[in-house]
Amino acid sequence: MRTLMGDDLRDLCRPQDIPDGDALGFPPAPGGFTGLMAVRQGETVIVYLNSCPHIGTPLDWMPNKFMSLDKRFIICATHGAEFEVADGKCISGPCKGDFLEKVPFELRDGTICVAANAGL
Repeated sequence: MRTLMGDDLRDLCRPQDIPDGDALGFPPAPGGFTGLMAVRQGETVIVYLNSCPHIGTPLDWMPNKFMSLDKRFIICATHGAEFEVADGKCISGPCKGDFLEKVPFELRDGTICVAANAGL
């Protein structure tokens, strides 16, 4: 987790708002096109752009539906590509070997915060 500089941050949620083994989606920053997703496994939270590296489509097939049934992988709704949660690496599908783009964040007062322009 990198330290974000300045106070121009956007609050996403508290880690405990994300069910363990699941993910939540967030809309794009004002004026932006690409939303974000935050996934939680135990005490670990990772924030990614909600964008498949293959063609840039959103990953979720319905709001907040990002995970495989067994909660082991992030799944692309468009092509069924599977991504490892820990590093965003695609292990199957048309973008095999590519990675989801991580978004730096920090916890401030118990809230996951990203740069206000994250996803632009």
